[in-house]
Amino acid sequence: MNRVLAHTGARYPIIQAPMGWIARYPLASAVSRAGGLGIIETSSGETETCKAEIRKMAEAGLPFGVNLPILFLRDDSMLKFVCESGVKFVTTSAGSPAKFIGPLKDAGIVVYHAVPTLDAAVKCAEAGIDGLVVEGAEGGGFKNPEEVSTLVLLQAIRARVDVPLVAAGGICDGRGMAAAFALGAEAIQMGTRFVSSAESPVHENYKAAITGGKETGTWILNKKSSPCIRALKSERTKVIYDEGLMPPDALKGILGVYFGGDMEAAPALAGQTVGLIDEVKTAQQIIDETVSQFHDITGRLGALAAARGF
Repeated sequence: MNRVLAHTGARYPIIQAPMGWIARYPLASAVSRAGGLGIIETSSGETETCKAEIRKMAEAGLPFGVNLPILFLRDDSMLKFVCESGVKFVTTSAGSPAKFIGPLKDAGIVVYHAVPTLDAAVKCAEAGIDGLVVEGAEGGGFKNPEEVSTLVLLQAIRARVDVPLVAAGGICDGRGMAAAFALGAEAIQMGTRFVSSAESPVHENYKAAITGGKETGTWILNKKSSPCIRALKSERTKVIYDEGLMPPDALKGILGVYFGGDMEAAPALAGQTVGLIDEVKTAQQIIDETVSQFHDITGRLGALAAARGF
């Protein structure tokens, strides 16, 4: 059996990424109802709001997970809440999960950690992590400045680690899912695709920037400092790209992008899949089409294997 499905209780091995302010009940519940796994974010730092969103998901009786971005948590209140609230699946990110694994697993929670390198993956596996979210450089948001593609990273990690792998970065449909499974993944995580979904709470300008984007429509910014991010090309991000460094307050206006529709208010986080997404669709459409395309492709590949042909 697929180990990610066993760990999450979802119908399909398709996970929605934990985007700050965006990955809340309206989007997460739509993804879970469609058969995927909705994730509730906590990176916004709005602790009480995030707790309320977690309660809504639990009350709805839907499979879901919670993301704990270690470096962004002000204290251990969210960790304690998650351990006591009946959450069954957690992804950790942005830091070492070593101190989190014990409390979470003692609470009966399955823990996956997001990794951008082989070294990090090996350390996490040795620390007892249940699974890994393998984050390639194609994805949007916070990135490792040493860019390694999902294509290469999945192969490197699968060769050394036997835990379940969730492929993230550069995937928005069944073609990407089939490719990821061929390289050893047992699930995929999609961020940009779900940001541009009908149920996503972001402004229509943001969705339009994604669906109208090109495969060359993003930049990796701030590689010589922290945080390093991938964002849409704009007048604002061109200045940052040309200068090589991002001002400390560059992301201060991010809510103006998300909910005000001002695409110059801050770098608009997005992955390279903007060049593959050309339409706003419901979470149900996205998941149904992804699963159908995945099975069509793997069916053709299976026939080739059976015939020993190409």
